[in-house]
Amino acid sequence: MGSITVAKVLNNNVIIAQHPQYAEVVVIGKGIGYNRKSRDQITLSSVEKMFILRNQEEQEQYKQLVPQVDEKLIEVVQEIVLHIMQSSNQPLNEHIHIALTDHISFAIRRSEQNIAIHNPFLYETKEIYPEEYRLAEYAVRRINETMAVTLPPDEIGFVALHIVSALSNRHISEVREHSLLIGDLVAIVEDNLDYRIPRDSLDYSRLVTHLRFVLERLRRGETVRETSSLDDLMKREYPEMYSLSWKLTKIIEQRVRIPVYPAEVSYLTIHLQRLAQKKEDEADMEQEQGL
Repeated sequence: MGSITVAKVLNNNVIIAQHPQYAEVVVIGKGIGYNRKSRDQITLSSVEKMFILRNQEEQEQYKQLVPQVDEKLIEVVQEIVLHIMQSSNQPLNEHIHIALTDHISFAIRRSEQNIAIHNPFLYETKEIYPEEYRLAEYAVRRINETMAVTLPPDEIGFVALHIVSALSNRHISEVREHSLLIGDLVAIVEDNLDYRIPRDSLDYSRLVTHLRFVLERLRRGETVRETSSLDDLMKREYPEMYSLSWKLTKIIEQRVRIPVYPAEVSYLTIHLQRLAQKKEDEADMEQEQGL
């Protein structure tokens, strides 16, 4: 399997080394720099739970970051990244080492200064990415325990988006834009129906999940089978919800700059009609109770 040669020790958990395949690399591993000196050989097979940053740009960013953060944070982030990999059984974009370390370091500083940052799409993130949210809960819990801080629940949502970004190989800004878009679409639905959908309800979960899958299909370039008979039925039976659905798909097109298949309008109409019916049922029930 070969070995790496230590070029420089940055701290107990991070070294710069020469790799037989990737030339200069940044190596992150618990205790990997402890008692090491330049030109020491480390066999790759003997190093467990080790991460190698191969990308030159990522390496430079990480080298700049390491001196600015607590060594305990480097260690706990490594533990978290390992947990994410084992739990998801998927490769992670190596940028997560930089993004997560930098984000958490800044979050801890904000916490110490009592500066609260509100997460406007916490609910959407939890609904859209339940597995990643669960991993983020673990991450924030371990950070709070290890660093003796109390990061607020809002941070779980932010960390979850970083995890989504690393697992899907998408830039964090794209992940964040999708979450924000879904939040905006839900707000438009609520305004049009004059009905606030309870955030812990199945109705909310269904709507958010459906919108998420619309965006995922667009991102992947998946075709949606045309259903002209369903389209005619929705247009005829539920004209108001069909019109709202059409409006939402046009907003999606403008924001993601990808055409939406007409069939998506019909499928979305079904969800919206269910919500409209729920609102009517609740209004009828309140009227009956008032009599």
